[in-house]
Amino acid sequence: MSLVSETNATASTITRSDDEGTRSEQAILPAPDAAQKGIVPSESQAGAEALPVIVIRQKSAWAVFDLRDVWRYRDLLVALAERDIKLRYRQTALGAIWVILQPLLAAGVVTILFGRFGGLSAGKIPYFVFSFAGMMGWNVFTQTVAKSSSSLLGNAQLVAKVYFPRIILPFSTALSTLFDLCVSAVVLTLLMAITHTGTGLQIVTAPIWLALLFLIAMGIGLFTGALQVTYRDIGSIQGIILQYGMWATPAGYSLAAAIQKGPKLFWFFQLNPLSHLLEGLRWSIFGTSPDVVPPSPLGVAYGVATAIVVFLGGMLAFGSMQRRFADVI
Repeated sequence: MSLVSETNATASTITRSDDEGTRSEQAILPAPDAAQKGIVPSESQAGAEALPVIVIRQKSAWAVFDLRDVWRYRDLLVALAERDIKLRYRQTALGAIWVILQPLLAAGVVTILFGRFGGLSAGKIPYFVFSFAGMMGWNVFTQTVAKSSSSLLGNAQLVAKVYFPRIILPFSTALSTLFDLCVSAVVLTLLMAITHTGTGLQIVTAPIWLALLFLIAMGIGLFTGALQVTYRDIGSIQGIILQYGMWATPAGYSLAAAIQKGPKLFWFFQLNPLSHLLEGLRWSIFGTSPDVVPPSPLGVAYGVATAIVVFLGGMLAFGSMQRRFADVI
């Protein structure tokens, strides 16, 4: 923090600057020569010329939960999200078609590995459609973690030179992830119509499962993103964990099939909160079948509690570390 004082014949101006921006405080003081003569400005003159006094205090880590600043900067939030979507597919041969091809290719690979080579089945549900639904939920999780955690380093010039609520950067990635999710949902609807795969009233719970996946991912992304400002290798470690985490999470296969093939790993899948949320998502889409069972109340409670704790912990960690972003990024 720097403190600069300038005094003239009529006023004293104090300017403070820090990572939160630059503001001024001005108070009316008597001119030196007038003070020596015992002449002091009247209260009416001082009140007419005085400016509002702004008191700057250090924000606590809990201030990150005050989202009024995010609302005031909502135009910047939307602009960053639009930029992220445009830059991702600019100067590509297929352009926005990649939004459709990526989940289709991922579901195809999973179908070959688990459906053909692994001998797993999804009952009456075509395995490609079954795996596409699971991969849609998994992509919401991985894309949110990857984008939110790299948002600070990807906008280092803004962080270092311009004041705005830093939480806007990871939040803007959520809007771009929502765009990909909407495209995947449309593709899944078409696949279900082509294969005559039905659904039921439980489909109304699908946004809840997706929201819980998003909360866990955002909490992890906020925490690792704040750490990456100081420790750049966090991004590499996170990428490895996400890469192998897909095979350890029932995204391309059902939880029942995983337990049947490896009953000794039952405890591992039960401890993974994503297992319960992805099973809940598939149940909301396809209903109850031999390979899609309703999520257990205990598993749902565990997934909800994990999502809330991880998100709040990530927000608090981000708020406690954001003051030093401009100094070390």
